[in-house]
Amino acid sequence: MKLTEIINSDSLSLSFEVFPPKTDDTFESVKQATEEIAELNPSYMSVTYGAGGGNSGYSLQIAENLKKKNVTPLAHLTCVSSTKDEIKAHLTDFKNNGIENILALRGDRPKDEAQLKTDYAYASELIRDIKEFGGFCIGGACYPESHPECESSFKDIENLKTKVEAGCEFLTTQMFFDNNVYYNFLYRLNNAGINVPVVAGIMPVTNPSSIKRICRISGSALPQRFVRIVDRFGDNAEAMLDAGIAYATEQIIDLFANGAKAVHVYSMNKPEVAKRIKNNLKSIIK
Repeated sequence: MKLTEIINSDSLSLSFEVFPPKTDDTFESVKQATEEIAELNPSYMSVTYGAGGGNSGYSLQIAENLKKKNVTPLAHLTCVSSTKDEIKAHLTDFKNNGIENILALRGDRPKDEAQLKTDYAYASELIRDIKEFGGFCIGGACYPESHPECESSFKDIENLKTKVEAGCEFLTTQMFFDNNVYYNFLYRLNNAGINVPVVAGIMPVTNPSSIKRICRISGSALPQRFVRIVDRFGDNAEAMLDAGIAYATEQIIDLFANGAKAVHVYSMNKPEVAKRIKNNLKSIIK
């Protein structure tokens, strides 16, 4: 099923993100974790794509397996370390294996500059090539607090408009911890004439040590309310797990209450986190 059919329906959408294994010896454990999340019957599940496409084969295998479990997969595809021919080969593999939905991303620049290819500089260029290839529902990423590398929020909105004009049919936000940031972002998109669906991305923070890295990647700021939670419970793993899930659940409830139709949870191969969030919302998304 095309993702736009899911997120444009009258039903509320709750989806989860998983990532593929990096090595053969962890494949089965990762596969099991993704299957446990799939048993929750999410609206769809996205499967990330390793830097440089190093574990792209695993990504496809996980996406195929989710499809067999009757869960719609959203396959990530990055381009900064790929040539046009390599991207075409990946698209052919996706198509041959029944993958209909792609989240088109530039990807993180590789630490080894030798891996950096010159065919793609921006995700919009990848989106245009996927559109020309045909047969896929194409999504893109967006940053409610602006892309960390972008010179201004105005330029960032212009870049998003370029993505949509290239063929992007929906956007998924990077994580944010203050819903007002998301609501303000939608206002700015509307003013710019960008009217594709915007899926809200929520990250349940259950490990305080990862917060700095998360904020660096997403460009997110931490509201003082969340900082206080980490200060109080960060040294207690079980308490932080409870607090992180509760905070994310409250964000999701507020989003649904204020008109959001689709929320994507960065569950990161953690079935327990996904299960508890889904259970907290069982009567809301019924």
